[in-house]
Amino acid sequence: MVNKDVTKVCIGKIEELPEQLGKTVYIEDKELAVFKLSDGSIRAIENRCPHKGGVLAEGIVSGQYVFCPMHDWKISLEDGIVQEPDHGCVKTYETLIEGEHVYLVY
Repeated sequence: MVNKDVTKVCIGKIEELPEQLGKTVYIEDKELAVFKLSDGSIRAIENRCPHKGGVLAEGIVSGQYVFCPMHDWKISLEDGIVQEPDHGCVKTYETLIEGEHVYLVY
């Protein structure tokens, strides 16, 4: 159930999201990387690596992680934390599936 104090924006249909590949989505002034994982879950994160600004939607997905295409930083799609030995984080966004549509909730 979505709270009245949050915004819910449709970012596409589930079928439009390729499995294990990223898709860049723009919402207002935000650029997001959206991923459909092999378990069918949808994750959305800020689309820039904190290291050198690599486009994370172009990264390689493995399990619950995306690897930055520039320098291979491993970033959790669940909490946005960069994995050791590197440090940093990206913002994560809640997603919601209703019927065949995927929504960003913020």
